[in-house]
Amino acid sequence: MSPPVPFDPDWIRQSSEMILEAGRAGCGLKIRGEGSKDFYGSMTSAEARVLTTLPHAGVVDYDPAELVVVARCGTPIQELESLLTKSRQMLAFDPPRFGGRGTVGGMIATGLSGPRRMSSGAAKDFVLGMTVLDAQAQALRFGGTVMKNVAGYDMSRLHTGAMGVLGLIVDVSLKVLPIPPADSTLIFEVGPQDAIDWANAWAGQPLPLAATCWQAGRLRVRLSGAAAAVRSAREKLGGELMPQAQAEAFWQRLRDQQDEFFSVSSAAPGLHLWRLSVPSTTPHLTEINDEQWLEWGGALRWIKTQAPAAQLRAWASRHGGHATLFRAATDDARQQADVFTEPAAPLMKIHQRLKQELDGQRIFNPGRMYAGL
Repeated sequence: MSPPVPFDPDWIRQSSEMILEAGRAGCGLKIRGEGSKDFYGSMTSAEARVLTTLPHAGVVDYDPAELVVVARCGTPIQELESLLTKSRQMLAFDPPRFGGRGTVGGMIATGLSGPRRMSSGAAKDFVLGMTVLDAQAQALRFGGTVMKNVAGYDMSRLHTGAMGVLGLIVDVSLKVLPIPPADSTLIFEVGPQDAIDWANAWAGQPLPLAATCWQAGRLRVRLSGAAAAVRSAREKLGGELMPQAQAEAFWQRLRDQQDEFFSVSSAAPGLHLWRLSVPSTTPHLTEINDEQWLEWGGALRWIKTQAPAAQLRAWASRHGGHATLFRAATDDARQQADVFTEPAAPLMKIHQRLKQELDGQRIFNPGRMYAGL
């Protein structure tokens, strides 16, 4: 069987026509795969037409020896990971699948990472290059298939996490890593502040710390690496060893946000899920008594609350971080709120200039990130 060609010419042609027509009509395009992350980000313009990425799927190239894979935007994450698993390799930033419907394009456009992000790095750290269709429907290739320093803008990483507002991601080349040979999870009965302190102390030691999660009085610590290193860390840290099958199921549910805590309902229209990103040593948020989950050694705080956005954002800002309205209970609430914390004026000007240079007609996902972009 011959390998797939880099592009599906029919999809490229149709997408190019839609981009050019949107520019002429001034209606904008909503880029969409399976829709697994439709809830995330601000509402796009109601007049925006849907441009689907699903027909453009498949792995273009994969070299296990070089730890590099190139996949089209519509490729299901599960399909990509099934291929990687055969060579005992993985996407180290642990992207959420959201019920198995996530695609490679959405994974990179949102830049979301899972529990292993605290040890392995973020999605942008594994992007080597990508192809993008710009506002003139030109296919532009950025980066390549190796890690190297580049002069000027790192356009591939600029598109990572940009919510699709700068162009249509066509394909992505990614660095992958071997699956660790050993993996164990320890449980500690501890309060939230001790969980933060302990995790940060352990992070400064030569321990194979892969992920942490505190929730409802229990701190779970994932150890991954060489068998001898994992065994030594278990003996040093103590705690209760979690059965392997249960541990794997827990981290998968956390990664894919399958616990009830991560869902919101229109039955409770004021109860929203917030995602707070702060320095890992930031003290526990005590001003709000609602349920919280702490990940990444304390650098990621989830809270499901009715607290005002201004209160959450002020707390995060005081500690050098920011707060994102991750899931709103209703579309009306999401439409009325600033989902992402607006950056300071100088940084916002850079966002606006980039949007003007790359998509001055506001074709791609208008308003999905910030109003006016």
